Amino acid sequence: MRNENEKLEMTAVHDVAQLISHYSLLISHFKEKHGFGAFCPKAVLFDMDGVIYDSMSNHSVSWHDAMKDFGLDMPYEGAYIYEGMRGVETIKTLARQQWNRELSDDEAQEMYAHKAKLFAQHCLLTPANIMPGIKTLMQQIKADGLKICVVTGSAQHALLDKLLIDFEGLLSEELIVTAFDVKHGKPNPEPYLMGMKKCGVEPWETIVVENAPLGVQAAVAARCMTIAVNTGPLPDKQLADKGANLIFPTMTALSNAWHGFIRGMSNEE
Repeated sequence: MRNENEKLEMTAVHDVAQLISHYSLLISHFKEKHGFGAFCPKAVLFDMDGVIYDSMSNHSVSWHDAMKDFGLDMPYEGAYIYEGMRGVETIKTLARQQWNRELSDDEAQEMYAHKAKLFAQHCLLTPANIMPGIKTLMQQIKADGLKICVVTGSAQHALLDKLLIDFEGLLSEELIVTAFDVKHGKPNPEPYLMGMKKCGVEPWETIVVENAPLGVQAAVAARCMTIAVNTGPLPDKQLADKGANLIFPTMTALSNAWHGFIRGMSNEE
């Protein structure tokens, strides 16, 4: 593949005009990479934490405090690094690394239940607000006739229960994938494969919006066009290295660029 294409794919795009002018090249690269004859989006699959809700700071604190209670070290930044992985899998990974042993499902679930409890408490003290720009973006996507699906590794009822209330008319229960729906969490592609199945679409008909390296890795493994929105403290490079096709700094920036994105796709055709 040409180096100029690879460089473009890993470049953060902040300007609508730039997006329109370069999209044709990027989408051609995407189709060539995956052997697709066309790219015609019919669904957008969104991660939840850090994309739909500004909830990652609460996750960071609750992960750190909960694991400390069990004698495991989870740095505050670790919540962003492991984001997207099912909670029990994250805990098993930490135990494997730090205790050099495998936890049983029951042990990991007990520890995760403690983390979930702390997260709910933090959300009461500091509510996880809707991410700026996300509703406007979803409204544009709906107006363009695309389906919207949420694909999250979360099992946190504190947020899952809010989705249909906060996004009434934009989200539906049958188009939500959670940790309860899959055996393997991100970075395994299973959550996004499940999301596509629920939407009745193929990879060349799908756009994924993610904020986490493991989520980007999962979406790329599912062969989806992957837009990363870097709402956390990790450098853009971590998202680019996992294969993000486009990187935006905020959900508002992506929302503002959406129509340019669609026009760029029309130009490519």
